[in-house]
Amino acid sequence: MKTFNLRLILLSILYLGLGSCSDAPKENMFEEAHPIVQLGVQRIDSMPNLPKPFKIMDFKTLARDYDTKVYDENQTGKYWPLIWKDNSRKNFDQETYGIYTAMGDVRQGMEHYDGIFHESLASIGSVLGGSLVGIDKSNQNGDNYVRMLKNYFNSENNWNIMMNNTGPEVAQLGGGYARDWWYDVYPNVMFYAVADLYPEVNEYDTILRSVADKFYEADAVLDGNYDYSFFDYSTMTPSKSWICTQQDAAAGHSYVLYSAYQKFNDKKYLDGAKSSLEALLDQKDNYFYEILMPFGAYIAARMNAEQGTNYNFAKVLDWTFDGTSACREGWGVLDDNWNGYDVSGLVGSTTHNDGFAFLMNTYDTMWPLVPMVRYDQRYANTIGKWMLNAANASKFFYPYEIPDDHQTIPEEKEHTKGVLAYEALIKRSHYEEEGLYLDIKAPVAIGDGMKWNKDNPKVSQFSVYGSGHVGIAGAIISKTNVENILQLDLLATDFYRGKAYPSYLYYNPNKETKDVVISLGDKNLKIYDAIERKFISQKTKYDFTFTVKGESSCLLVLVPASAKIKAEGGKLYADETVIDYNYNNGTR
Repeated sequence: MKTFNLRLILLSILYLGLGSCSDAPKENMFEEAHPIVQLGVQRIDSMPNLPKPFKIMDFKTLARDYDTKVYDENQTGKYWPLIWKDNSRKNFDQETYGIYTAMGDVRQGMEHYDGIFHESLASIGSVLGGSLVGIDKSNQNGDNYVRMLKNYFNSENNWNIMMNNTGPEVAQLGGGYARDWWYDVYPNVMFYAVADLYPEVNEYDTILRSVADKFYEADAVLDGNYDYSFFDYSTMTPSKSWICTQQDAAAGHSYVLYSAYQKFNDKKYLDGAKSSLEALLDQKDNYFYEILMPFGAYIAARMNAEQGTNYNFAKVLDWTFDGTSACREGWGVLDDNWNGYDVSGLVGSTTHNDGFAFLMNTYDTMWPLVPMVRYDQRYANTIGKWMLNAANASKFFYPYEIPDDHQTIPEEKEHTKGVLAYEALIKRSHYEEEGLYLDIKAPVAIGDGMKWNKDNPKVSQFSVYGSGHVGIAGAIISKTNVENILQLDLLATDFYRGKAYPSYLYYNPNKETKDVVISLGDKNLKIYDAIERKFISQKTKYDFTFTVKGESSCLLVLVPASAKIKAEGGKLYADETVIDYNYNNGTR
């Protein structure tokens, strides 16, 4: 009898602590598997399952180290500190700050242009990155960097949106202010994200409303036609110039307007979000310009899930990746191997000098595409595979991660203090006219800084602005006990969402099944897999082991064990919280 009881105990422990994406005891209807069919993106399908050389950096630690050093006015060393105070009091009667766009940029700092030339891509981007990895940027060593971002709200010129500079005086120095559409839209996308992380800062609400109203009015003026290079938000006038038309600005409008709808519950913003998204979806050709296109895929998936729309956004994902942009030739995502280095997954030009990827664009594309899977898990495998490639290849931007003979200025890397990366990775140096770096074999870690100003030093190839966005990756990516299976946090960059339970994507790139172990804490949980659409454990805590089939994914939602489960309206709920938006979408 004792032997029999011991056997029962061991079997019970095994059941409580071991789950599978493929089989589990069928105690009720919610444990019957109905796997959701996966969809691919052709360019991702051709990326390697096991990119080499393989190493995943600790992005979270890197993001915190960046913040510690860059947001320190007392840092010493050549080219440091990288931050200064700006007391010009533009737009708001308060002191603000600037950080360098690139190390050593001769146009920046307190000594140049009265200290007003700094870019929101760097400031808002790094506040977002630091906040995502747990740093309180509203109270850091006595400074409120969150409040200081308000100065980028350009009220003095009547644009009344967030812009890349605080005023037009330095607009022609760089950064596309009021002439390059994405530069005027994207600061607002970033600012909305920061505001969601600091909901107690209600002084933001007036700015957020103004931005949403401007974007709503602009979309009405455009009336479905985004075939322009930029938009003057003071006169509500679209224009064309020598710069490419940027139809994917519609994705930025839609993202901001849907966020505004979630925050303010004003239906006009929902209408505007739909109108601008539909303008993007109605495009016949790919006009991916810089960063906004993938936000269109995210908003389409989310509105399908939350609003009951039926947007087909497959072509938006294809346009994001496939490098077929009609104007900015080749813009998309790399799928290549350069002299034994897999660079697949990096975002930039697929054709310029045979491949030219950028750090900021790679990090920022993670922001919308990872949480998109929560709303449409058909893309779990493909986004999981892309993320593995992108996370692996991102290390090649960093001078202490890529060999010296594959970077332009290894002799200067000590100045980065281990937290700054090169701006870009290229197959062939683009300094042909200058005759520089032409003998370096691909991949080449490089930067544009010396092309912005003839007096910029070599170290201006180190990107302060791009490196500051590392917190996006730091918030999303964690390692597991299996080297090449990442844990991707689907909630980290899913801003303005309702209540949700912790949700993680695990993609197994190996051919064979792998056992993954995660730590759950000391409270009992049910574990739901939204790929199989079933519970793989009804009650477990502490360490939990589950299996992931080869070249497949698990999307686990961690639900309190006491929650009541119900299916309603095609969705699956735990109490009143949605845990699967596609529980019954006609395929069950």
